[in-house]
Amino acid sequence: MKRLEGHVALVTGGSRGIGAAIAVRLAEEGADVALTYRADEERAAEVVERVKATGRRALAVRADSAEPAALTAAVDETAGTFGALDILVNNAALFLTGPFEEFGLAEVDRTLAVNVRAAFVASQAAVRHMDGGGRGGRIISIGSNVGERAVFPGLALYAMSKTALTGMTRGLARELGPRGITVNLVHPGPTDTDANPADGPSAAAVAGFTALGRYADGAEIAGTVAHLAGPDGRYVTGAALAVDGGFTA
Repeated sequence: MKRLEGHVALVTGGSRGIGAAIAVRLAEEGADVALTYRADEERAAEVVERVKATGRRALAVRADSAEPAALTAAVDETAGTFGALDILVNNAALFLTGPFEEFGLAEVDRTLAVNVRAAFVASQAAVRHMDGGGRGGRIISIGSNVGERAVFPGLALYAMSKTALTGMTRGLARELGPRGITVNLVHPGPTDTDANPADGPSAAAVAGFTALGRYADGAEIAGTVAHLAGPDGRYVTGAALAVDGGFTA
């Protein structure tokens, strides 16, 4: 059974890594899927083809999440193209590490713009489409285990940005619940991606902080997102779910 049949989803930063895995999983569950990407058109096109291979419609929109107007336009284009918007996954993120005293204001501002402001802006834009016809909706943001446990130095900026999503999620859950919109946060643990490969130079040390002793596959994160987006997740809101192999246990 396709649990998301007839639904429309938008995944920001969906051209690679966890975002790509989420886009494909939502399509496998029956949703038509749009994704945003900043620069890599070829990778975005590959994900579009993977979505289409499931029999669903797909759309890739170039949009820098640091640009509010571009992000809002991507939300509106998704709803206009597919006729609705039921699921928003705030996935796009910037991961900068290093001693906090060495970060310039431009780096701080861009990190907060992409990791925090973009989720707020996209949610604002999405809600306008979710309200119509009493359909309700789902807003799911992708946080990080680092927001709950920063085990190495150099993570202050990234951890700060991801922790902010916890407050946003709780506040929006209260505000949007009466309108049938749930709002949740998923904290992935170390996940095997191009940017953070499971065979990277520090991977063994990072995996050692998990209870399971390994990295996740992107599909394991996507499975939790699909649950929250589907009918079985309709009574879950304001929650922060760790999918981290016991990293924060």
